[in-house]
Amino acid sequence: MARFKTFKDIAKYREKLNKERDSEATAIRVCMTGCRAKGADAFSESLKAELKKRGLEKKFKVIETGCHGFCSMSPVAVVEPGNIFYGNLKPEDAEEIVEETVVNGRTVERLLFADPATQEKIVKEKEIPFYSHQKRLVLKNCGVVDPREIDDYICRGGYAAFSKALETMKPEEVVEEILKSGLRGRGGAGFPTGLKWRFANKERSDKKFLVCNADEGDPGAFMDRAVLEGDPHAVLEGMLIGAYAIGADEGYIYVRAEYPIAIAHLNIALKQMEELGLLGRNILGAKFSFDLHIKEGAGAFVCGEETALMASIEGKRGTPRVRPPFPIQSGLWGHPTCINNVETLANVAAIIENGSDWYASMGTEKSKGTKVFALAGMIRNTGLVEAPMGMTLREIIFEVGGGIPNGKKFKAALTGGPSGGCIPEQFLDLPIDYDSLAKVGAIMGSGGLIIMDESTCVVDIAKYFMTFTQSESCGKCVPCRMGTKRMLELLERITDGKGTMEDLALLEETADIVKDTSLCGLGQTAPNPVITTLKYFRDEYLAHIEQKKCPALKCKALLTYTVAEDKCKKCHKCAESCPANAISGQKKEIHKIDQAKCVKCGMCHTVCPFDAIELS
Repeated sequence: MARFKTFKDIAKYREKLNKERDSEATAIRVCMTGCRAKGADAFSESLKAELKKRGLEKKFKVIETGCHGFCSMSPVAVVEPGNIFYGNLKPEDAEEIVEETVVNGRTVERLLFADPATQEKIVKEKEIPFYSHQKRLVLKNCGVVDPREIDDYICRGGYAAFSKALETMKPEEVVEEILKSGLRGRGGAGFPTGLKWRFANKERSDKKFLVCNADEGDPGAFMDRAVLEGDPHAVLEGMLIGAYAIGADEGYIYVRAEYPIAIAHLNIALKQMEELGLLGRNILGAKFSFDLHIKEGAGAFVCGEETALMASIEGKRGTPRVRPPFPIQSGLWGHPTCINNVETLANVAAIIENGSDWYASMGTEKSKGTKVFALAGMIRNTGLVEAPMGMTLREIIFEVGGGIPNGKKFKAALTGGPSGGCIPEQFLDLPIDYDSLAKVGAIMGSGGLIIMDESTCVVDIAKYFMTFTQSESCGKCVPCRMGTKRMLELLERITDGKGTMEDLALLEETADIVKDTSLCGLGQTAPNPVITTLKYFRDEYLAHIEQKKCPALKCKALLTYTVAEDKCKKCHKCAESCPANAISGQKKEIHKIDQAKCVKCGMCHTVCPFDAIELS
């Protein structure tokens, strides 16, 4: 690769690459990030070996890509041309794919996606409802390019926006273009990105920093991880444009150490950028210099907060500080510092290339563009989803997500992870944007979207997330340190059947105090799951307290196991499995469970082949 010295060099290099690739091999795109957990690496190796065995390795190229998004079908691969989507792959499937699809042009029916309603097989990836209802802007390259190859990114228009900004726009013009686009921060707060950049641009200092916040710690969230693993250059180009706009000459990517693939791909990408002259001094011959560093975080959830993140980069304990001064005024080592989320930065290049009007045409009046969600929980199609702002919760769950499996009913959706709010069925037609979510007590957050069905206990869910936020509290401020602990104790009392109405009143009061008085966003949003479940599912709390029953049959201390005499076949398996010897009765006798001895482990219910053990 030749080093780029001018703006025109990038365009010439792209033209050269595209000419060379016009006659390139047919591609088989294999997801090699999250899908590795289910054996994608073994499938990819088997596929390469099969192609080599037939002498087809030069004609048919295996591209190891980032996340395709459809995690419930993983491992996945797409054969081009044809856009043929295969899922749930195993190493032994490689031979059949090569024989049938690569050699003979036929599809392997058993590996295709089947519509759950009609069982109709869908061949093309773009026609599968999971994909056809999305609008992939941030994720446009994920699952398409090899994230370790900068040439793949350049071929698809990479670094054209940065070149345009550097060659034809003043820093202030870049700022105004981002502001006009309506892009809001995707890290959770939704602050206008252009406004933040304007503040940073106007700060006068001989040193400024730009930081990418990739400290994604929400349970079940993997949006930022997938973008960094599957398309790191999109984020890095956004950082170059942002640094030029605000006048920063140095930057950090703060990424948690639990993301080894993302870190590896970032390191490769930075090395490639340096080789091409896209980092360092006088980039592309302009009076703009920028150096980038990777800082690995140790996994503290609180370091997602801006001031705690900066303390961690500086080598200090990651705890938040009082603001003002804001990071824009006094950040890393006292210098002005602008901090943006991964997804925010991944939007920037497309806005500069296509214009603010193009971007602002997507979404709602106050929430522009698209949003990436990690769709998880009790839903048929789990995975990574990118939807236009304003798409309703119903559309995301039942059209993209495929609905609730096993014939169960939808109960609630939790947006925003452990700091989010529970949205009940009555708001299924709620548009998903910043303002609509705020009206029902929820938040966008970074994009976690957990779906719950009728078998979910919302009190138990509130306890789960309070357990997480309480353990992740840095302890610096009393409201968060003590308030979350007291709230967790009250939730534990309620799920253990020891709660009182006084406990419920105290839980509400404490939640409001923690929300209003905590120092940083962790404490300020930690009570959200409790507040919203109390608001929309109060009857479940009352059932736990007044009736000592868990309607969803999830809270262990409130369960009662009994033997249904009309179903019991006297096989003795339940008694043999009981670790507490709480089940009496010999073989060929109806068994009984001593409630005083029962430890509610559920083993009898698990081993009974006749469904004779009933829960209440």
